Amino acid sequence: MLYSAIAAVFDRIEGTSSRLEMTSILSDLFGTLPPAVLRDVVYLSQGKLHPDFFPQKLGMSDKLVLRAISLTSGFSEDRTEKLWIKEGDPGTVAEMLIKEKKQMALFSEPLTVQRVMKGLLLIEETDGKDSQERKMKLLANLLHDSGPIESRYLCRIVTGRMRVGAGSMTVLDALASSFADKSGRPEIERAFNVTCDMGLVAETLAAGGMDAVRGIKVKVGNPIKVMLAERLPSLAEVMGRMEGRCAMEYKYDGIRVQAHITKDSVRLYSRRLEDLTDNFRDIASLLKESLKGTEAIVEGECVSVDAKSGKMLPFQEVTHRRRKHGMEDAIKDYPVRIFLFDILQRDGEDVTQMPYLKRREMLASAFSGTEGIQMSNMRIVSSVQEADAFFTEAVSAGCEGIMAKSVSDVSVYRAGSRGFLWIKYKKDYHSDMIDTFDLAVVGAFYGMGKRKGRYGALLMASYDPEMQSYVTVCKLGTGFDDAFLDSMPGLLDARKTDRRPNNVDSKMVPDVWFDPTVVLEVTGAELSLSPIHTAAAGVFKEDAGLGLRFPRFTGRVRDDKSPEESTSVAEIMEIYGMQKT
Repeated sequence: MLYSAIAAVFDRIEGTSSRLEMTSILSDLFGTLPPAVLRDVVYLSQGKLHPDFFPQKLGMSDKLVLRAISLTSGFSEDRTEKLWIKEGDPGTVAEMLIKEKKQMALFSEPLTVQRVMKGLLLIEETDGKDSQERKMKLLANLLHDSGPIESRYLCRIVTGRMRVGAGSMTVLDALASSFADKSGRPEIERAFNVTCDMGLVAETLAAGGMDAVRGIKVKVGNPIKVMLAERLPSLAEVMGRMEGRCAMEYKYDGIRVQAHITKDSVRLYSRRLEDLTDNFRDIASLLKESLKGTEAIVEGECVSVDAKSGKMLPFQEVTHRRRKHGMEDAIKDYPVRIFLFDILQRDGEDVTQMPYLKRREMLASAFSGTEGIQMSNMRIVSSVQEADAFFTEAVSAGCEGIMAKSVSDVSVYRAGSRGFLWIKYKKDYHSDMIDTFDLAVVGAFYGMGKRKGRYGALLMASYDPEMQSYVTVCKLGTGFDDAFLDSMPGLLDARKTDRRPNNVDSKMVPDVWFDPTVVLEVTGAELSLSPIHTAAAGVFKEDAGLGLRFPRFTGRVRDDKSPEESTSVAEIMEIYGMQKT
């Protein structure tokens, strides 16, 4: 299939903000594609060649892409760079210059989807001596046979700027529309949640229908979307929701990881599907050596501990393990222990549908004893008094609070879902402001005074899963130290865009827009009705949303969370209702 037909669809999707229209456009396309091509197109529609957890990335710099555009179009590198400075997007530059190029290439070959994937994979795999030059020429070879629209998306894919606006839920809707119906939509989403591989789900559905999708199981090597907890404002309400009896676990202040273990290998994934194996290679080795049986998928919290006393240390200590270089020193200087709290697969058996206590029993028997691997501290409680005593104990031990977990027969592991089978209760809930917020950066305002010449404030947004859009909650300008202010361009500028992203709903207009990528932890005084913010717009009052008053950055960059995992609008509405009056 010609890549031009796919690029034309991307162009149509980019031109609309209607999720229904995006779904319809994709559905019409998906139904025409062979299964293997469909898999590639699903990846490309999200600017990828593989599922998110795949370790290799394209990662071409803007300057290298500009050289390829110059070589292909025949225009000077100086003119290409000036146009890039003006437009801010190599894809737009490629489109404009290739459109302006008068003469078509005398010798060209059809640019098919298969050829695009092969070329992009070669770019991704190229390394070693002169690799940058070879990457540039490989891209130029694809651009040579591209029209303006195709070149726009090729350049956006290789620079990580693909932003047509079709999120995961829209793609799932389109797949259901093409190959099933509404009744099959939950099962298709379940298959995605237990594999985190949209391309695999799409190809399986197109080739084998719903029966094949139902056959997709939890598998070592494919991360599973994590189960999430609801929140309640008091332990009395927690116990009431749990019908008077539940399991309570320490809520550790560390980094949540999902470990995929065999006797030959271990991979540790963050909830954002980053491979953290190298960052916690000591933990990975312990898990492999201690596993009883052939394989397992388990979840736990990596927590920094004092080398002498074994006492748990704050989250900031374990973040030293997130560095890219000097890991040998980090492992020695910042000891870590993993506290296991769930098991999802053991020896090839998917155990996510087992009740919590059965999974807990299986987890406890899965590893031989070692100091570096421990079970999370858990106790069955049957009264508010017992719950309060356990909560006090958890906070005294250095934890954030507790996780209350259902012990009913239906206490299954719901991959990718949030619900009242798990309820979190944190020490923050004793204050007027209930909990912190994980918010996505969608814009920046230039600073004044001491912050002149730098970003001085950020526009922060919550995620609305139903609309697949980011809605604003606050303008954040407090809590930044000089080091963070200096780091902002490096953290954010790769996602800079020349216009408001299609998936951002904002009344405020910042000086710079960003595609939602970076998530920051924010606290504040309270949530209040706001005429300028769009979170929960019109829900509590016409022409008003919810805004966070006196927001402050806590200093915690949530690089373990994807923007889609930022605090949802539904959670913000819950917190608004939980505030003390």
